[in-house]
Amino acid sequence: MADAREIIKRPVITERTTEIMGDRKYTFEVDPRANKTQIKNAIEEIFGVKVENVNTQNYKGKKKRVGRYFGYTSKRKKAIVQLTSESKELDFFEGV
Repeated sequence: MADAREIIKRPVITERTTEIMGDRKYTFEVDPRANKTQIKNAIEEIFGVKVENVNTQNYKGKKKRVGRYFGYTSKRKKAIVQLTSESKELDFFEGV
């Protein structure tokens, strides 16, 4: 898992995450096998900013049913990244 783009899957844009963007905290869905150091290095490489803190949350797959068959959705990991005060802000809505 050396490539930064394999670690960071996508940003999570919800009402709650847009509120905490004012505090320089950004939320990303990341690879479940990635640790905090790998996430920090990937964000710094992709966006060219300095990361102060990384918090992660693991989500188990939910049980789903299709007809008479049961299965699970894939497990996920979410990272909340706080940038330093010297870093520029990330703009996800640039082309909208």
